[in-house]
Amino acid sequence: MAPETTSPRATVPTEYRHDVEILWDYHDMHHELRPCDLGIGLGSHDPGVAMCATELFHAGMFPRIVFTGANAPTTIGRFPRGEAVHYREHAIEHGVPADAILIETAATNTGQNFDYTRRLIDDQGISIASAIVISRPYQQRRAYATCKKLWPELDILCASHALTLDDYVTMINDVNRVINMLVGDTQRIEVYAEQGFAIPQDMPDQVRDAYQRLAKAGFTSRLV
Repeated sequence: MAPETTSPRATVPTEYRHDVEILWDYHDMHHELRPCDLGIGLGSHDPGVAMCATELFHAGMFPRIVFTGANAPTTIGRFPRGEAVHYREHAIEHGVPADAILIETAATNTGQNFDYTRRLIDDQGISIASAIVISRPYQQRRAYATCKKLWPELDILCASHALTLDDYVTMINDVNRVINMLVGDTQRIEVYAEQGFAIPQDMPDQVRDAYQRLAKAGFTSRLV
């Protein structure tokens, strides 16, 4: 069982910080953003997805947003009406026109996020060649690999709410969750490629070593 690391002001414990920082940087695709045809906000427990999508819309990075996501056990308490619904409400409250937002409310995993979004825009008669995929920070690499497997012709860039690791942990206020999710997403890079759900991604030795040390320390609740 993972050590208890949640505190009133959550911080990454010193003994795990180096490894957590390695995984944090690995999952950031470090893409330089440019205007695209669509923003795709992937549902999760992270309100930063809606914040980032809203900021990028106002910056002129895309003319339309699709928020995609139903609920999961980790999100129903925070977003009881569904992830995409709450994200849409945030965007409208912060100045995004309602007619610039589409929502997909059935997806419960990343593959469905892309499959169902593609079906939605096809049904709406919308043609796109490029998209900015907005996710929680440590989901960028997996989102990229999944999208390129399922929607290979789409030119995609990845983005997240621009926070440092410490600021992100403070916002989520649950170190266990952040570290467990980082470890789980790192495992999924290889497992999902082997299962045919995503394209293969290179994993440097230092990333694999950091992942293994954190898993050995007990951060295993998000492993598949």
